[in-house]
Amino acid sequence: MKGIPDHIQDQHLVEDQSFDLEDWLPITASRNANWYYSAFHNVTAIVGAGVLGLPYAMSELGWGPGVVVLILSWVITLYTLWQMIEMHEMFEGRRFDRYHELGQAAFGNKLGLYIIVPLQLLVEISVCIVYMVTGGKSLKNVHDLAVGDDKCTKIRIRHFIMIFASSQFVLSLLKNFNSISGVSLVAAVMSVSYSTIAWVASLRKGATTGSVEYGYKKRTTSVPLDFLSALGEMAFAYAGHNVVLEIQATIPSTPENPSKRPMWKGAVVAYIIVAFCYFPVALVGFQTFGNNVEENILESLTKPKALVIVANMFVVIHLLGSYQVYAMPVFDMIESVMIKKWHFSPTTVLRFTIRWTFVAATMGIAVGLPYYSALLSFFGGFVFAPTTYFIPCIMWLILKKPKRFSLSWCINWFCIILGLVLMIIAPIGGLAKLIYHIQKGTLPNSKCKLPKN
Repeated sequence: MKGIPDHIQDQHLVEDQSFDLEDWLPITASRNANWYYSAFHNVTAIVGAGVLGLPYAMSELGWGPGVVVLILSWVITLYTLWQMIEMHEMFEGRRFDRYHELGQAAFGNKLGLYIIVPLQLLVEISVCIVYMVTGGKSLKNVHDLAVGDDKCTKIRIRHFIMIFASSQFVLSLLKNFNSISGVSLVAAVMSVSYSTIAWVASLRKGATTGSVEYGYKKRTTSVPLDFLSALGEMAFAYAGHNVVLEIQATIPSTPENPSKRPMWKGAVVAYIIVAFCYFPVALVGFQTFGNNVEENILESLTKPKALVIVANMFVVIHLLGSYQVYAMPVFDMIESVMIKKWHFSPTTVLRFTIRWTFVAATMGIAVGLPYYSALLSFFGGFVFAPTTYFIPCIMWLILKKPKRFSLSWCINWFCIILGLVLMIIAPIGGLAKLIYHIQKGTLPNSKCKLPKN
């Protein structure tokens, strides 16, 4: 195989021997997608829990830094997403269908696994946990708006998280990535819908709102720690890189029409939609509520009641699909290990056992730690910054080898340094916020005490 490094060629030959398994695993079982599959899968993956927390992050950063971080994150992550798409099949006759496979190409078979697999698993598991929390909170918002929240201790948030999780036990039965396409498409439409409702309702409320304060406001232990926390919340908003290669793996590819063309077309459309969702929600939401905005912008909106209830239900529907988009690579990884390493038979019983155990585990953690923004900021800095901001750039430098001090070389090193700084400082704020809420024993922005049992 001309042009393929030896360790990548060996990996390819090993995978050829398990071709039947590749046909069974959820990522590579079907390759009949096209550019609009790429578009709605990426929208579903990127626009998630993070968009509703952007006004809150803006309130912790302030106008100037907030706008800079918001725009810079969009530009950098679009660039690194393009890198991932380009590297998917950079060697003739070889496709890197999973993030860790590309990592192995760049860092070596063993080191690539040790670097990428833990980070990718942490990203995807943390997203699923946060989506459990957000889905539960949105269901609780619907309940509180519809029947009143004066007896909020009667039905606790953990019950709503369990209700949300019950649907995931059913959806996890869908066997592969393309089988969740319908769910993902609906989720993408829902994300645009509730984002639009959020900023339009905020804009309408802003016309009748009096004076609003935009200065820094101590929310947990200190303003500087809140600032660092907000950086992680911003990073969490761009998580699609962790599933982009898996999405591209569902698109057919030939030398004449490589998969990167429809994939990039869909990604550009997705990022335009992301901008339409993110920028108005962040800017209009902060403009309307200032530093009194809630962690979830929909919690700051109570009127028109019917519209806010609908928006919260749209969030729930979107998260049903988005959870599956992030869970599918985890299912793929675990099923592969169980069959290749531990020699289990590829049966339906094995598949359902793995998936239901995963759903139950993420539900359990979400019930125990229902802290929305603290989870966003901690995970956003600790695991999202590496996999989104700088690991793609490191792999690009290793595999593409741009000339030293060229424009490409400089841009990549800028992203690497920025991503490393973000990875170091953002989790500090997130961890401080998490500890603060655990010690206080209350849900943020809520009058309800956490259950002791």
